[in-house]
Amino acid sequence: MNKNRSAGALAMAGLLAIGGCATGPDRNPQDPLEPLNRATYRFNDALDRAVAKPVAKGYNKVVPQPVRTAVDNFFANLGDVTVMFNDFLQLRISDGMQDLARVAVNTTFGILGTIDIATPAGIERHDQDFGLTLAHYGMPSGPYLVLPLFGPSTFRDAAGFGVDQYMAPVNQTEPATRNTLWGVDFISTRARYLNATNLLEEAALDKYLFTRDAWLGHRRAQERGGQEQELPEYEREAAPGQPQGR
Repeated sequence: MNKNRSAGALAMAGLLAIGGCATGPDRNPQDPLEPLNRATYRFNDALDRAVAKPVAKGYNKVVPQPVRTAVDNFFANLGDVTVMFNDFLQLRISDGMQDLARVAVNTTFGILGTIDIATPAGIERHDQDFGLTLAHYGMPSGPYLVLPLFGPSTFRDAAGFGVDQYMAPVNQTEPATRNTLWGVDFISTRARYLNATNLLEEAALDKYLFTRDAWLGHRRAQERGGQEQELPEYEREAAPGQPQGR
């Protein structure tokens, strides 16, 4: 689901305004807003449990797997358009031409992208966004930030997310069509990650720390071109007043 830009701007302004009170001597330097981020994480988690996860389970139960795959392919094809723009902005001309070829092949021969023709044909898919474009030109990530509804980010990547949504094909459609596509994309994406979140819940870890460090590690790996880092050890989520594992 795409982000409403006006609401996102107001949320960012509020976060910046109160950010100064969230620092402390034991704070992870990448996460100076941890108390605020934890509160947002709990809000997102509660909303996910109450609404998103049950809807996603119903979607998986009702919609046949071939249809779900077609929906995933359709939105992946739309996402390749934004990836292509960021390839070219980073002067990755070869990657951009490959993503252009992917969009052209899948849109025409793949029935509007519902069938992924390009991957079996050997046309590689890339993973770029405007946050990585800003990183390519030297902009630091800034503090870690948990966005309401949208989850892990940083100040840089939150701004990049807004630019990506402005460029996204879905946002070039009429509001009624756009909103419908947002909803279907959100449900499809949440359904695809049900198993991953189930595994996270089964592990007796501080889920906030695990999610934060996994996400930051993944972003650093993307900036370096794909080399992942190992995650630190974690303790169980501490009771209020007890120190958290870092």
